[in-house]
Amino acid sequence: MKSEKPSSPDPKRFEVSRATLWFDRFMGWAIRLGGIGVILAVFGIFYFIGKEVIPLFKPGAVVRTSSVQSEGKPLILGVDEWGELPFFYSGGENLLFVDGKSGTRTEFEVPGLDGLNVTASSYDPVNRRVSIGLEDGRVGSFLINYRRVFENGEAKGVEPSVVVEPWYEIKAGTGPVTALSYGDGGDSRVIVVKRDDGVTQAVSIVRLGFKGGLIGGKKLSILGEMDISPLIEGKAVLLRASQNGRLVLIADEKHAVSYFLAETDGVSKRQAFSPFNGGKIAQMDFLFGGVSAILTSEKGTQQQWSLFRTGENTERLFGPTKDFPNVGDGRKIFAKSQRNRTFLAGAGRELSIRHSTSGAVRWHGTVDLEPAAAILDAKGESFWIASETGEAKKFEIKDRHPDAGWQAFFGEVWYEGGKGPVYQWQSTGGSDDFEAKLSLVPLIFGSLKGTAYALLFSIPIALLAAIFSAAFLPPDVKRIVKPTMEIMSSLPSVVLGFLAGLWLAPILDTRVPSVMMMVILIPLTALLVGYLWCRMPLSFRNRFEGGAEWMMVIPFLALAGMIGWWSGPLIEKMFFVYTDPGSGLKIADFSLWWPQATGTKFEQRNSLVLGFIMGFAVIPVIFTIAEDALSNVPKSLTAAAAALGANRWQVVRTVMLPVASSGIFSALMIGFGRAVGETMVMVMATGNTPIMEWNLFSGMRTLAANIAVELPEAPVGSTHYRTLFLGAVVLFAMTFVMNTIAEILRQRLREKNKLV
Repeated sequence: MKSEKPSSPDPKRFEVSRATLWFDRFMGWAIRLGGIGVILAVFGIFYFIGKEVIPLFKPGAVVRTSSVQSEGKPLILGVDEWGELPFFYSGGENLLFVDGKSGTRTEFEVPGLDGLNVTASSYDPVNRRVSIGLEDGRVGSFLINYRRVFENGEAKGVEPSVVVEPWYEIKAGTGPVTALSYGDGGDSRVIVVKRDDGVTQAVSIVRLGFKGGLIGGKKLSILGEMDISPLIEGKAVLLRASQNGRLVLIADEKHAVSYFLAETDGVSKRQAFSPFNGGKIAQMDFLFGGVSAILTSEKGTQQQWSLFRTGENTERLFGPTKDFPNVGDGRKIFAKSQRNRTFLAGAGRELSIRHSTSGAVRWHGTVDLEPAAAILDAKGESFWIASETGEAKKFEIKDRHPDAGWQAFFGEVWYEGGKGPVYQWQSTGGSDDFEAKLSLVPLIFGSLKGTAYALLFSIPIALLAAIFSAAFLPPDVKRIVKPTMEIMSSLPSVVLGFLAGLWLAPILDTRVPSVMMMVILIPLTALLVGYLWCRMPLSFRNRFEGGAEWMMVIPFLALAGMIGWWSGPLIEKMFFVYTDPGSGLKIADFSLWWPQATGTKFEQRNSLVLGFIMGFAVIPVIFTIAEDALSNVPKSLTAAAAALGANRWQVVRTVMLPVASSGIFSALMIGFGRAVGETMVMVMATGNTPIMEWNLFSGMRTLAANIAVELPEAPVGSTHYRTLFLGAVVLFAMTFVMNTIAEILRQRLREKNKLV
């Protein structure tokens, strides 16, 4: 029978439906667009972070905006907080206001000055107080108040007013008042006055305070006057009272500065110092807050002197803390900010804006007139300068972050009240004159410290557990252990932080010796039991399936843990005894003994607590990846090593560990990333204190925890807000560098062991 020729397959069998083709194209474009979207999102994140961080490192800029003309040389130049309505005072009874936009001139007559000869004046820009001295030895003052005028909901200008304050008669000395300075700290006030009749000079400090009963209110009155002329080496040249109404600095003709402190019980001289190695002092004024003073020599050298304690129980005295660049030759100009540590300084037509915290010059330039007076507005957004002819010009300051910079973020800074330059983070304070401390170094240190202690606890346990699971543990037990370890990694970090702060920390606070004994006894017991197991008869050991030896170790480890826990108080009584300095009483308390023995703090929430809890969080990550790397070593290699006579430990050491080294290294780096980026555990378990010490019983503050805690409270666009984003950049850079180094090392390990 003739066989039939097989028919060819129908070509339509291989045709794909049009709907399938359209769907395939759609998914292909969706995947492409998704990938492009991810790339754009990453670049968008970098753009947003860069937009927040880059302005921190931009220098300041100054732009002239307007000019006005007054009459004659102004002794005092002031301005409202918006920088719109400057006033000029030349020592008479008239006060001239000139609108900076329209040039409208408004003249006020100060009540009570008609016919009086004003011989001295000074201005306090913080309280907007003009202090005046008369020929007959009296001193007085008046306040300049401003009110914003609105029309139909829009600001139309500024309306000034004058409030006259009481007169006080100075008893010390004769002749007219030739210099004075008023310090207003609210309830405590002080006026330092110099009278000079051409032959003799008298300098007195007048203390002011509120007196009166409960009915009728309290009245500002003189509490006391003290003639301090005998306490000054030469004739006084410059007088300055601080903003807090307690400190007085007097520079004399012998180029020395005397520091006086006005208290409730009187005035006392506390210090005399000679800045510039005895050079002539041309300018001296307090910065905002009244704790630091800027001094400028006749040669243009400029220094900052601040109050600080040199010892634990010593008195606060003035000392040099910063040196600024030379301001140049010519008439010295100074104007302080009313809200931060910025100040305007210069000589002649050369002006600069400087910041006392960082010591940086934010702007330097030349103006087209030689100023005789200068003033910064209350917001620090502009300044006015006026010449001897009465011409005044306004300059707008474009410097939103004067307290930022490389030195402020990464360098040692000498803050007010400190003994020396330090790295410190303290972004907020309880008063307006607070000096922000924005060093990221303590946060970087805290991140590394927390990560180090977490890895110190987790790496040995995780790696040894991975090795035992991959090479020794029976498969039936391994199927239970490995999923259990992986479930551990799913515990929320906030739960771990809660357990650390409220459960573990109080326990460790009183049982540190017990924990120390457990850490010592448990590993030693494991080694001892392993050693004895190897010495047991082979017939006995063969009764247990290979890898089941752990069943014999567990009871001994539990017993060692119990012995260590209960022996802790005994060890504490023997070795950790605190001696009370006053009574000599001896107390067995490790938390008291540790500070006395080491000079470091003992805090309840410390690095030991963090090591246990963060180790618990990192162990599953390292264990899982390392165990997979070890388990994926080809069986042919391990079987060949065993066939050549290697025992199980030799197989692990010579074959499994080298082949799986790249995977193990990856596990360590992923564990590092898990630890360095942890937030809630760091916040709740460590006390969140930004200190720099490796003390096991102190806390730390990490970059991640700092961002989580402070970012919700930081004003958007502020220096604090942008600095937190800079902290995120630093954290990213740290992890990026570590991961890059780790990847290079991993590739080298892989190339080295790929043929083993």
